[in-house]
Amino acid sequence: MSVLTVAGRRRLGRVALTHPVRSVLLVYVVSRIVALVAMWVAATWFQNPAGVGHLAPNVGDLISLWDAEWYETIATQGYPVPLPADPDTGKLTYSAWAFYPLFPFLVKGLMALGLPFTVAAVGLNVVLGGLGAVLIWAIFRHGLHAQPQPGRERLALVAASLWCFYPATGVMLKPYTEPLAVVLVAASLLYLMRRRYAVVAALAVPLGFTRGVAAAIGCAALIHLVVRIREEREAGVAPLRGARWAAALMLVVTGLSGIAWPVIVGMVSGIPTAFFDVQEAWGQKPASGPFILWIQWAWEARGLAGVLVLVALAGTYIALILGRHGRWLPVEVRAWAVAYPVYLFAVVRPITSMWRFLLLDFPIAALLASVAMRTSTGERIVTHWRRRVAVLLVPVGLGLVWWTCALLTYTPWGSRPP
Repeated sequence: MSVLTVAGRRRLGRVALTHPVRSVLLVYVVSRIVALVAMWVAATWFQNPAGVGHLAPNVGDLISLWDAEWYETIATQGYPVPLPADPDTGKLTYSAWAFYPLFPFLVKGLMALGLPFTVAAVGLNVVLGGLGAVLIWAIFRHGLHAQPQPGRERLALVAASLWCFYPATGVMLKPYTEPLAVVLVAASLLYLMRRRYAVVAALAVPLGFTRGVAAAIGCAALIHLVVRIREEREAGVAPLRGARWAAALMLVVTGLSGIAWPVIVGMVSGIPTAFFDVQEAWGQKPASGPFILWIQWAWEARGLAGVLVLVALAGTYIALILGRHGRWLPVEVRAWAVAYPVYLFAVVRPITSMWRFLLLDFPIAALLASVAMRTSTGERIVTHWRRRVAVLLVPVGLGLVWWTCALLTYTPWGSRPP
């Protein structure tokens, strides 16, 4: 019986590796079902009726909560002009201008076909999420500028599958920008590794109207170019031969994409700092300086011990990315894995939304796969890796349920945003 079971598992593994895209999409569909069940549990037993306005909360209520309301407002009514301001102080206040426009405008295009906002937005995100999972798998299996790894195909497949179950991945069933951002970021990194710089530049334009992550993509592009120039010099080849203009275009457009939306908001409002003023109304405090708010938060919560734990967690993560468990990843992916969290902690205040922001840090899934599947030296995949991955899925799945029940629900007097 056990022999048949082992043989069956091996045969299943061979089929999965033979059809990796199909396998990733299958896992993605299963993860969406799990996320949907978690939302049903949250709506049935954890959602306070006061947060939805009726006595029988359902999954549809959870889908429409939080930022989904703002995206629906943008899709149906556009952005308010002039920008809303406090009548007493004159300062800009909460408004839709804090949200990037590409996702709601895409949904608006689907609504022109007669679809309701929620159906159009969730349907779009389900498709984008599946595309994102496939792109993430393609990135992980890319061996250029990475340490040789005989088990790369298996590692890439498991890592992409683990990403599908990331605790905050339930947000991809809501009208949020994460799936679109994942697709654009993953595609940018993939084409960067393929040296298709004009394509990366083209992707930077929609990315600039989806999420403000151009700085981290720019870091990955710079690291890539430095590595390529060094390799070509060592090989006696003219650096960036035939690609200099495309590389320059990529860097310029990527840089401009990071300021495109803030500049547009400033032009529309007549206030150059309008975008940042609106962000401040939402609680962001860029004037406090990078990282200061996180250090202050840790100090106020646990004193010196809190600060040390925060530093230790950051150091452990960077050590994993740069160490043996991260070296099987391409250097461009590792650059993104460092630059993006550093950027987040530099500009975003301590907030529970960080859980979903880190959905874009998909190399975390690659680290988990490596720790679970490989030896301590990272040289080979252990024979009992399936059992270790199965054990790992338990806390990951429980984390998905916890995140959905604790953060996706809404109570007017005491909730924290997902």
